[in-house]
Amino acid sequence: MSDWQRSSTARVLAPARPRKLAKVPFVELADGRVQGVVSSGSDIGRVYVSSVAAGTYAFTCSTNNNRPCGGARGYFCNHILALITEAVLQYGGERVARYLRVEPGELTAQDIAATMSHADPPQGDSAAAAPVFSQFLRHLAYLELAPSTAPLPEMQWFPATRAVV
Repeated sequence: MSDWQRSSTARVLAPARPRKLAKVPFVELADGRVQGVVSSGSDIGRVYVSSVAAGTYAFTCSTNNNRPCGGARGYFCNHILALITEAVLQYGGERVARYLRVEPGELTAQDIAATMSHADPPQGDSAAAAPVFSQFLRHLAYLELAPSTAPLPEMQWFPATRAVV
């Protein structure tokens, strides 16, 4: 375990496997959903904000401009399937299945998606798209910062546990 992991007050979980960020640059398990941003396959300037709710499997998929996805009409579109696949790569099949409340036997992305599809999930409200996209943009802003050991003002709520040597 590295020094920063030992000195961190938050538990750091390593990704289950490394993943490429071109298709799904942002995925998270938050707010009772697997949610994230998925790149469009046809337009480099367009992204989709997709989510699947835990338990009910209610799904939404819309562009960052809140236009509905043409493929999400009563069943999971390719964006949602890509989101679930990347969530399994990032967090592991067991953790994603447990979070979505899918039976514990299904651990691959395809099994998790098939189980949820058989439940005939409803289309959810796309109101969550704006906060998810906003979080994605916030994460991108950190990539533009120059490397530094100085504290970031919005991260100062982390308690200082020991001095950096």
